Amino acid sequence: MNLTRRTFTAAVLLVLAALFAASAVAGEKAEKADKISVLVIDGQNGHNWKATTPVIKELLEKTGRFTVEVLTSPPARSPKEAWAKFNPDFSKYAVVLSNYQGDAWPDEVARNFEKYVDGGGGFVAYHFASAAFPQWDAYNKMIGMGWSRDPKSNEGLYIDENGKEVRRAKGEGRGGFHGAAHVFECSVYDKDSPLTKGLPAKWSHIKDELYGSLRGPAKDMHILVTAFSDKDKGGTGMNEPMAWTVPFGKGRVFVNVLGHDVPETAAPDTAVLLARGCEWAATGAVTIPVPADFPKLAPPAAAPPAKAAEKPKAEAK
Repeated sequence: MNLTRRTFTAAVLLVLAALFAASAVAGEKAEKADKISVLVIDGQNGHNWKATTPVIKELLEKTGRFTVEVLTSPPARSPKEAWAKFNPDFSKYAVVLSNYQGDAWPDEVARNFEKYVDGGGGFVAYHFASAAFPQWDAYNKMIGMGWSRDPKSNEGLYIDENGKEVRRAKGEGRGGFHGAAHVFECSVYDKDSPLTKGLPAKWSHIKDELYGSLRGPAKDMHILVTAFSDKDKGGTGMNEPMAWTVPFGKGRVFVNVLGHDVPETAAPDTAVLLARGCEWAATGAVTIPVPADFPKLAPPAAAPPAKAAEKPKAEAK
C-alpha cells in the first residue's frame, strides 16, 4: 500500500514538473513572440564595427522590446566561397539594422533584401551605413541620401534658416563630408512624429561627426532631426538632416547618422533614436519612452570674467 502511494505521489510530481516546464517554455515563447526580432549586419566598415555592434545590441535589448541577432560578413576582398555562406533569411526578422559599409553583397542577397524591405520589412541604417553600396540603386532609394555619392549626378536636401526644405541641385557644391568632430546642437524638425514625441525641441549632442552635403535620390524623405553645420567648424553653414525616414514599397526605413564610435553610439540621444527607429521600422508605432538622462541644451558658454581694474602706478619722480 505504501509502495503504491509512493508511486502515485512520484507520478503526480512528475506530471506537475512536466506541466511547470511546459508552462515555462510556453511563457518564454510568448514573451519572445511579443518582442521585435532584429538582425544586425556588420563585418566591414570604415568605422569600428567590432566595438559599436555590441553597444547597439545591448542598447536595444536593454529596452526589453527586442531580441537581437548579429550576422557578420566575410572580411573585405574575401573569395566567393566565403560569401556563399553569407545568405541571411531576412524573413525571420521584423527589422534589419545595418552597421555595414564595405564590399557589395552577392546579387542573390541584394535581391532578397530588396524584396524583404519592399514587402514590408523594416530597415535601419546606422551612421556609416549611409556610405554603403553607392552603385546599388534600390539601396540609394531606401536611405534617400548618403556618403560616397557623386555630387554631379545626385541631389541632396537641407533645411534653410527659415525652416524650409531646400534641395541641393546636382553639381552644386561637394559630396558628403564632415568637419572636425565637436559638440553640436540637435533640433527636432518634425515634433509630431512618433519617433520624436517627447524629445526636447533642442539638445546638445556629444562630440561627434556632423555629416553634411549628403547626396542621393533624396526622394520621399521625411526629416525628423537636424543640426546646424557651422562653417567655423568646417561645415556647410546649413541645417543638415541627422535622422529621417523613407518609405520603400511597403517597408519603412529609418536613417540615423549620429554615432561613429562607442561613446557617440552609447550617448542617450543616439541610443533612443536607434531604439525608437527600430521599433517604428518594424511596427509603425513607438512605445519606447524618452530616458531621464536624455541630454538637454547646454547653457551658452559664460563670458570670461572682466579683468579687475588696476590702480595706475604713481609716476616716478
